[in-house]
Amino acid sequence: MSPGVNKEAKTIRLVFELARADHPRLYDDLIQFHKGVKRVNRLRVLAHDGLLLQSGLLIGASREPFSQYATSDAQEGSGEITNELFAPAFKG
Repeated sequence: MSPGVNKEAKTIRLVFELARADHPRLYDDLIQFHKGVKRVNRLRVLAHDGLLLQSGLLIGASREPFSQYATSDAQEGSGEITNELFAPAFKG
């Protein structure tokens, strides 16, 4: 358990407004869901994943995992790409 967290923690209730101008990507993601439980659960998932990313427990996936090699001179069988697979995790 984290320091400063009480075993009998009180429930946090949040009510907030989000304008698209403030956070377009977040707004576009959340607006897909009707008001209510599904939208709240999506926000919970995004918040949880964000905390994991921020603390380094989750590593973000790239949409193009090998895009850095697109312009590289790496030849098939050279081992450059395989070596990257076993490299230490990126610490941001």
